[in-house]
Amino acid sequence: MNYILFDGPARNALLPFTFTRPVADIRVGILTIREKWEKYLQTTTTSVTEQYLSMKYPMVEMPENIMINASYLPNDILVEMIKNLEQNQAIFKDDQVIAFFTTDDQEDVDFDTYEAIEFDQDCLTIEHTWDIFQKNDAALREDFILLTQGEQSERIPKSVNAINPENIFIEEGASLEFVTLNASTGPIYIGRNSEIMEGSVIRGPFALCEGAQVKLGTKVYGATTVGPHSRIGGEVNNSVLFGYSNKGHDGFLGNSVLGEWCNIGADSNNSNLKNNYEEVKLWSYETEGFAKTGLQFCGLMMGDHSKCGINTMFNTGTVVGVSTNIFGSGFPRNFVPSFSWGGASGFSTYLTKKAFETTRIVMARRGIEFDDKEQYILEHVFEETRKWRKD
Repeated sequence: MNYILFDGPARNALLPFTFTRPVADIRVGILTIREKWEKYLQTTTTSVTEQYLSMKYPMVEMPENIMINASYLPNDILVEMIKNLEQNQAIFKDDQVIAFFTTDDQEDVDFDTYEAIEFDQDCLTIEHTWDIFQKNDAALREDFILLTQGEQSERIPKSVNAINPENIFIEEGASLEFVTLNASTGPIYIGRNSEIMEGSVIRGPFALCEGAQVKLGTKVYGATTVGPHSRIGGEVNNSVLFGYSNKGHDGFLGNSVLGEWCNIGADSNNSNLKNNYEEVKLWSYETEGFAKTGLQFCGLMMGDHSKCGINTMFNTGTVVGVSTNIFGSGFPRNFVPSFSWGGASGFSTYLTKKAFETTRIVMARRGIEFDDKEQYILEHVFEETRKWRKD
């Protein structure tokens, strides 16, 4: 069967992260949503997403296809129902379509002609940016079981202070000495060829993905994921780094999400709690205003390729777009549009020519080419987000 993950109605609520990727390629837990589905289904998937993303994320359509809403994370019950779908059947939950079996072209699908099957079980959904860190605890625990069941962990080094070691899994090539791993509050997953430097104290749930690094004396707690080839240091609480992003120095990052290719300068901090303890509001790309989150703790949402200089201070509930460069003293405003250059004293437009020069160098350092597909996506984002900048 050919499985296709589609963005669904949550796509715009997941900006700025979905400016540069389909919903399926958001990382939550240990794996991306796509990687989870492919593990459960034991096959590859493609995506229905925005047209400008389709060059990098092409859809493969066959005569028979099962379409899956990428906002929904897989579990055993849901996957079994999807595998048993027959032609012109659709699975719904609370009037939202989760999956359907179709032989029609995408524009011809009419759910009035489908047999509706109700999914009345619980499952994790990612429908808002803050869901990524808020539901990271549950997603990480599920991924830990998915990845480690029936597998053998590498030996925990003798110098490591391991609490509840049966809840710690170390992949081949990982390096760690003289660190404290407390898995009594949740599992700890240490990925292939990753490194935890001496003096670090980590409380689970925690995931360190392939090739990622924890710097000397780092403190981590509260369901944190460090994506592939990312680095963290200082104090990190309940945060997700998608991949290839760095928060490598002292400073606090809490209840936050960083996309790919982000860099947080030394001694930078974000607030995750308002002084008056009120509910945090976040910028909404859908309403072009600030929306209630229902959360008391909410930090920084930073899109791909964005960076900040040393000693940057982010207010509670700050949204930073794609390819921004933030620097200087004081608090920048709590919505920074994509391709902005500046700080608390004001912003100008970060022109693509200059931005792409930096992007090319940054990606080359990790052995990855900034190719025409990547450039086309960022050029589209530049134009799409122009209305929020004061050019």
